[in-house]
Amino acid sequence: MKKYLAEFIGTFTLIFCGTGAIVIDQQFGGAISHVGVCLVWGAIVSCVIFALGDVSGAHINPAVTFGFWLARRFEAKEIPPYILSQAAGAITASATLHFLFPDNKLLGGTYPAGSDMQSFIIEFLVTFFLMFLIMQVATGSKEKGMFAAIAIGSMVMLEAMFVGPVSGDSTNPIRSLAPAIVSGHFEHQWIYLTAPFLGAAFAVLIWHVLKEKETA
Repeated sequence: MKKYLAEFIGTFTLIFCGTGAIVIDQQFGGAISHVGVCLVWGAIVSCVIFALGDVSGAHINPAVTFGFWLARRFEAKEIPPYILSQAAGAITASATLHFLFPDNKLLGGTYPAGSDMQSFIIEFLVTFFLMFLIMQVATGSKEKGMFAAIAIGSMVMLEAMFVGPVSGDSTNPIRSLAPAIVSGHFEHQWIYLTAPFLGAAFAVLIWHVLKEKETA
C-alpha cells in the first residue's frame, strides 16, 4: 500500500502543481508565463522523484508504468493498482483545482493547436524521448542518485517549452484525462490516450536493441 499511496500523492502533486500553474497563469493575466509554466512542470517532476522515487519508483504516469512492464522491470499484477492510484491522484487534483477556480473552463487540459495528426506525432515523439531517457537513467548505479531526477525533470521542462504551444505536451495519459473528466471537455482525448503508450513502447524497443548491441 505504501507504493500505491506514493503514486497517488506523487500524481496529485504533479497535476495540482503543473496544471495549476496553467490555470493560475490564465486566471491572473499571464502572471506565470509560458516559460514559468514549463519551469513548474520540470521542477515538480524532479521534486516528486526525489521525494518518492525510493518508495514507488515515482512513475506518476501510466505510460511509464506500461513501459517498465514492457522492459520486464515491472510486474504485470502491479499495473492495475498503480494506474488506479495515478488516476485517483490526478482526478482529485483536477477536482481540487475546479473547486478553487470554478470559472476556469479547461483546468489546464491538453488540446491540439493544429491538426490532430500533428499533435499525435508530436506526443508520440516526446514520449519516446522521455521514456528512453527514463530507461537510461533508471538503471544501474544512477538510479539512487540525484542524476535521474534532474535529468528527467529537465527533459519534461524542455519538451514543455517547445511543444507545449502545439500539443500541450502531455506525454502522460492521466495528465490529459483528469482535467477532461472534471471539466467535461473530452475533445481530441484519443491523441493523449494512445500516443504516449505507443511512444513509450517504441522507446523500450529501441532501448532493448541498444542494450543487446552493448552486450554482444
